[in-house]
Amino acid sequence: MSLEPIGLITIAIGLLCLPLGYRAMLIAFICLTVLGSAAAVLVGSNNIQPAHLFLVFLAFSTLSWRANADAAIKSISPPAPGFWLFCFLVYGVLTAMFWPRLFAGSTTIIPLGASEFEGKQVPVGPISSNLTQSIYLTAGVICFAVTSAISTSRRGFDAVVTGLLAYTVANIIFALLDLVTSASGTEFLLEFIRNASYTMHHEESVGSMKRIVGSWPEASAFAGTSLGVLGFTGTLWVCGRKPGLTGPLALISLILILISTSSTGLLAAPLIMAILYITALNLAINNNCSKHTSLILILSPPILLFASMIILLNNDIYGVLFSYVDTLILNKSNTDSGMERSSWNAYALQNFFDTWGLGVGLGTNRTSSFPLAVLSNLGIPGAIFYLLFLLSAFGVTRAQRPTYSADTRMAADTRMAARNGCLSLIVGGLVSAPTVDQGFMFYVMAALACAMPDESDATAAAGMAKR
Repeated sequence: MSLEPIGLITIAIGLLCLPLGYRAMLIAFICLTVLGSAAAVLVGSNNIQPAHLFLVFLAFSTLSWRANADAAIKSISPPAPGFWLFCFLVYGVLTAMFWPRLFAGSTTIIPLGASEFEGKQVPVGPISSNLTQSIYLTAGVICFAVTSAISTSRRGFDAVVTGLLAYTVANIIFALLDLVTSASGTEFLLEFIRNASYTMHHEESVGSMKRIVGSWPEASAFAGTSLGVLGFTGTLWVCGRKPGLTGPLALISLILILISTSSTGLLAAPLIMAILYITALNLAINNNCSKHTSLILILSPPILLFASMIILLNNDIYGVLFSYVDTLILNKSNTDSGMERSSWNAYALQNFFDTWGLGVGLGTNRTSSFPLAVLSNLGIPGAIFYLLFLLSAFGVTRAQRPTYSADTRMAADTRMAARNGCLSLIVGGLVSAPTVDQGFMFYVMAALACAMPDESDATAAAGMAKR
């Protein structure tokens, strides 16, 4: 086991944030989740990322307050949406422990995170990623509970929003640094955050275009997380919340997604824009239009029509765009990567049927689509738990926008933005997610989408008095 330089920096940040309180700790934690290619601690071939290490500081700082600990437990207790997420976790850990042995030899898998097999097909059985994926999913649920507890106060709720906006800025900065260091031949400057034992793809390109990876191992991971912040900041802009900040952040994130050369980004970005347009339309129908809502409703159709006409009538532009889309999407299935991902999904689907719909266990096999990851790992019971969580967390009643006060409207708009951010991450996961775990950003935004801060400031104050 070795503590890396980025790990020392993570510990230093945690110690500095301790006297500042759990809200400052949460903002730092959210920002650290951007370091997807970094390992704070290396344990053999396994990585402990900075955010996972920092979660220890965040949990200690938050749950040491009795009111926060009670709120965290309440967030994963019935009838809260987090209860179904907790059931998803418990069932997942049980399958990781027993399913690989129960179904040993009954089907063939593409193992996840098992370097000794080098990605080859092997009979199902226990592997190291059964443990690591259980740890990751447990950390995700802890993240959800802690964020939920902090979000019960108005200041905590605002801290989560601040953290998400800071994360978006950091994600953009790392993407730009990736482009600049690649163009100048100074990629070594980012090696300290590219020290994980994953296979890194930061030097790849498509034609003359650099594949943007930012602080992530590959372009699809960068595009996937950028889809989430696009949905979040784009919705805030549509609702007229901090438009001078959220608008530019959403636009820059969209541009980076489109030029990242990630098929995940290119396929999902139009769907995210459709989600934003439907959100604006829904606000207009319910007489909750801001000037930004009106702007997107009025200008989007003519801009789309005008841009389509320019592309279709200009042979040079059409040729460049068609070649780009053909390489990354239309011809993707014929590439080595596309065929490999297709084979993962084919084996995953077979695993689902070979185990009578129960799955091969959390962390056992690798896929390239989130629904298949859930079905092939956790089977129908796991899928039911996850769907119940989605319905309870992001249902229509939680998306309503009250009109009786400015504070409640702002909170409702923010919850809607977090919901759209989660949906955007799920859309990206439909294309390329290799595992059941969706990352800390999903759990942070899911907790924010479920938060009701307008009811709990008194509770938070009472908790501080008891400290």
